[in-house]
Amino acid sequence: MTTPEKWMERALVLAKKGMGKTSPNPMVGAVFVKDGKIVGEGFHRQAGLPHAEIEALKKAKEKAKGATLYVNLEPCCHYGKTPPCTSALIEAGVAKVVAAMLDPNPNVNGKGLQALRDAGIEVEVGLLKKKAQKLNECFITWMTKGRPFITLKYAMTLDGKIATSTGDSKWITSEKSRQKVHEIRSVHDAILVGINTVLSDNPLLTSRIPNAKNPIRIVLDTHLRIPLDSNLLQTVSESPVWIIGGEENLQKKESLEKKGASVLFFPDKNGKEKVSLQKLCAYLGANAISSLLVEGGAKVHGAFLSEKLVDKMAVFIAPKLIGNHDAKSPIENWGKAFLKEAVRLHDVEMTPLGDDVLIEGYPKIE
Repeated sequence: MTTPEKWMERALVLAKKGMGKTSPNPMVGAVFVKDGKIVGEGFHRQAGLPHAEIEALKKAKEKAKGATLYVNLEPCCHYGKTPPCTSALIEAGVAKVVAAMLDPNPNVNGKGLQALRDAGIEVEVGLLKKKAQKLNECFITWMTKGRPFITLKYAMTLDGKIATSTGDSKWITSEKSRQKVHEIRSVHDAILVGINTVLSDNPLLTSRIPNAKNPIRIVLDTHLRIPLDSNLLQTVSESPVWIIGGEENLQKKESLEKKGASVLFFPDKNGKEKVSLQKLCAYLGANAISSLLVEGGAKVHGAFLSEKLVDKMAVFIAPKLIGNHDAKSPIENWGKAFLKEAVRLHDVEMTPLGDDVLIEGYPKIE
């Protein structure tokens, strides 16, 4: 690894410290280097707090003059909740800025680096770009597509079942895998399930990680069938619950809202028997939800795949066999007729979790 790559790697490590805390802002780390040594570094800790570059400038102080800044995302050049970072860098007399990638935010997108160039600061862009893009894949998707980055997650047995023929599903995976699920939940803005999952499992959908956030909990419930005594509605104070209907039922809506839930209707264009996932995802994007974890069940998984609304998959596999053709599979109402049409995942990562395995990858859905 060359020295510039080492400094950028450090910026990425710092940036990752903000995971689950900066949304809808990106995760950013900044490292000032002078005479071959780090003279200041910082990261964006939380949305609304100072950006990484400002944190690093506070550490570097006068040593920032003539230094090189390594940052995983182009410095901002507009006023938001905080002043533009480019102005602070120019004022500090920074000699060079190395950014891993451009900011996809149209308010920035090249303008930040151009402002630095115009001030006589040397600029480079593209170092460890792929790693930087993967780190902020949620922010990039939200900015470029106007919807959250969507991860489809489920747990299944070795023979591809998520429940027995009787519907029994607790527990397919180990305690170690379930702990990992809580970690994944804690870094997402929202989590979504279908009403059948609520009726059969009565889940909480919280992260159960000390000092970590709980995601907004979303239920696809076309006819507002969710019981008023469900665990979700008993724990609204822990994190918001959004019920998404397709058919308006104002009486049940009022009852749910008295429990503290938010009720929204997004009927499908073909009628009220389904919820429009496209409308829902656009609404989530418009409300600064940049990451969505979809946890089931099988019909919901199929619906998101059919609408090409899956950016990433996270599948937990346990070394167990259930059998029976009528045992529950992870995906329904979606599929391919021939193997040559099968959707393949790319950039696949496999993580052992005791005897279980977590497979993560990115599907290319035609």
